[in-house]
Amino acid sequence: MVLNKIIFSNMAAVIDDIDLRLLTELQADADRTNVELARLVGLSPAATLNRVRRLKESGVIRVISASIDPAAVGFPLQMYVAATLGRHDLRSTRSFEAQVKALPQIISADNVTGEMDYLMTVVARDVTELQQVLATLAVRGAQRLITYLRLEEMKPPSRLPLMTDSEIKAARTRRTRSAGHSAAGSGRTPPDDPGGDAS
Repeated sequence: MVLNKIIFSNMAAVIDDIDLRLLTELQADADRTNVELARLVGLSPAATLNRVRRLKESGVIRVISASIDPAAVGFPLQMYVAATLGRHDLRSTRSFEAQVKALPQIISADNVTGEMDYLMTVVARDVTELQQVLATLAVRGAQRLITYLRLEEMKPPSRLPLMTDSEIKAARTRRTRSAGHSAAGSGRTPPDDPGGDAS
C-alpha cells in the first residue's frame, strides 16, 4: 500500500513504510552494509539492495558521503557568505552561479529570498584564500558580499524527521489533544470547536 508521495523536482517518488525505515537507518549510519540493513528492516538482502537502488535512481537518496570536520583537515576558517548581484538578467545570473559551482572552497550555496540573492558556506585555509574567493565572486557580479564567521557548531546537520502515515496521524492527534487541554485550562475554545458549547 502506498503511504507517502514525495515530490522531488518534477518527479514524484512513491515510498512506503519499509522505504522510510531504510532511509531512517541510512541517515543514522550510511556505512551500514546491505546485509545489516536487510536485517534491520526485515527484508532479504536482494530486496533491500533493489529498494536502495530505486531510492537512488528516483533521487530520494541524492548521495551517500562521509561527513568531514573541516578544521581537522586544514580549513580553520568557515564562513557564511551572503551575496547580492549587481544585475539580475539571465546571463549575469548564470555567470555568477557557474563561478560559485567552480570554486571548491564554496561547499554549499543556495538561492534565497530576501535582501540577499545567495547564501553560501565557504571554507578557507587562511585569510588570503578567503579574500581570493570573495574577490572572484565580486568580479563575477557580486555587488555586495557580507561574511559571517562561524564560531562554533551549535547543532550538526541532522537527519530528516521521517515518519510513516500512522506516525504522522498519531503526532497530529497528540497535538490536537494538547491544544484542547491548553484551551480548556485557559478558558478558551479549542481550535477544532470554534462555536463552543451552545448549551
